[in-house]
Amino acid sequence: MSKPRKPKGRPISGWLILDKPVDFGSTEAVSKIKWLYKAEKAGHAGTLDPLASGMLPIALGDATKTVPYVMDGRKIYEFTVSWGEERATDDLEGDMTKSSDKRPSEQKIRDILPGYIGTISQVPPQFSAIKISGERAYDLAREGETVEIPSREVDIFRLTLLACPDADSAHFEVECGKGTYVRALARDFGRELGCYGHVSGLRRTFVAPFAEEAMVPLADLVALEAIEDMDERLAALDALLIDTCEALSALPHLVINDDQAHRLKMGNPILVRGRDAPVAESEAYATARGKLIAIGEIGQGEFRPKRVFA
Repeated sequence: MSKPRKPKGRPISGWLILDKPVDFGSTEAVSKIKWLYKAEKAGHAGTLDPLASGMLPIALGDATKTVPYVMDGRKIYEFTVSWGEERATDDLEGDMTKSSDKRPSEQKIRDILPGYIGTISQVPPQFSAIKISGERAYDLAREGETVEIPSREVDIFRLTLLACPDADSAHFEVECGKGTYVRALARDFGRELGCYGHVSGLRRTFVAPFAEEAMVPLADLVALEAIEDMDERLAALDALLIDTCEALSALPHLVINDDQAHRLKMGNPILVRGRDAPVAESEAYATARGKLIAIGEIGQGEFRPKRVFA
């Protein structure tokens, strides 16, 4: 008889809101955090390019089941556009493909911004994770292929010109929805202004529902490796985690008792009673003693679990 497998890590659950440094990939960051926490599993909610810094929410353990709810949230970026060059990657990483001596005035920049607010049509960059005939666009681009990427609708809730430090660049802040490419905004700004442009600085400061104050610099986490006692080190790391429930704060919430929690964990529905109980919700979450038990739907007086948490 084969021996049972030993767990590959701790069954810890929660969110670590990493302040990712520049020149550090999102996948690399997840691997580092998973190793530091000795976690069974980990995942992130929204890739940040290596040249971008800022908020990278990383889910550990059962919190990975809540990643889609964070992926769908609003995001805020601060970014700098350098004028005069369009690049293959629409950022500093790529080769120059077009250039211009023309530079836009601050007023010209302000004049075009209203056209980028609301639900707009955007063509993702050639170097993006969009799939074309089953292959990632960036893989095709690296092989020298220029592919036709269909436009898609994205939501821009707010777009602000923060500063024009010199004639060659402008600094912006954008609040946007899922799937928005800031690099594509810079490319399109440059084309409309007739001067070309690319992103030369990018920082994400917000991923709903996590606030900027929740970010933990990677250097602070790495510094904890100096703690020789493993239990003490892990306790210090665990203190930086945000409860899994925080990712679901936009959903209706049910507080249940231990008996109801047991039923949900067995995959069974529970009755929803009370004057203030929701009548029908496509998604809601239930907690017992402050711990997340399940995500499910409410209908016909029942809460039916879709995802159950340990």
